[in-house]
Amino acid sequence: MRCPTLLALLAGVMLYLVMGALVFRNVESPKESQEHEKLLCTTRDFLGNHSCVTAQNLSDLIKSVVKAVEAGLDVKHSSTNFTSRWDLASAFFFCGTIITTIGFGNLSPRTKWGQLFCVCYALVGIPMFGFLLAGVGDHMGTGLRKAVWKMETIFLVRLSCLGAASFLGCHLIVLAYLRGCLSDVTVL
Repeated sequence: MRCPTLLALLAGVMLYLVMGALVFRNVESPKESQEHEKLLCTTRDFLGNHSCVTAQNLSDLIKSVVKAVEAGLDVKHSSTNFTSRWDLASAFFFCGTIITTIGFGNLSPRTKWGQLFCVCYALVGIPMFGFLLAGVGDHMGTGLRKAVWKMETIFLVRLSCLGAASFLGCHLIVLAYLRGCLSDVTVL
């Protein structure tokens, strides 16, 4: 695969990742935000209206917390400041784990539309990434083959030059000896 083709494929994969991140952020973030607001409202109502906790009130609070967790909200640190787990960077990272088939599992779509899109996204993205990976491997293999060929050529040229020089040197010494120019040279 030629370098311009490989770069175009890489750009296509990057564009696909950005598109997927935007879709996941737009599909998942509103549900997550909505559940956060509901949890805050339930908590405020619970604390404001009930000085004594009953079993039903506690059950309602727990149900709200469970719904928030099912929506993907991290409720370990209850805070009024909401930060979506589906910001663009996290969604981009999630898309990368999908098409590379790594799948860390620290973030996953909770809505039905998000899950459906995830399956469709993987069906297109995994082969696309495989094709990119094959192209990169082909390109690297070609580069490695060229490097090995250059090293062999340099080695063979030096070896042949050394061989030619020693061959020529031996012949000159023999000829000089035979002509009597080198009387002090001893031949083995």
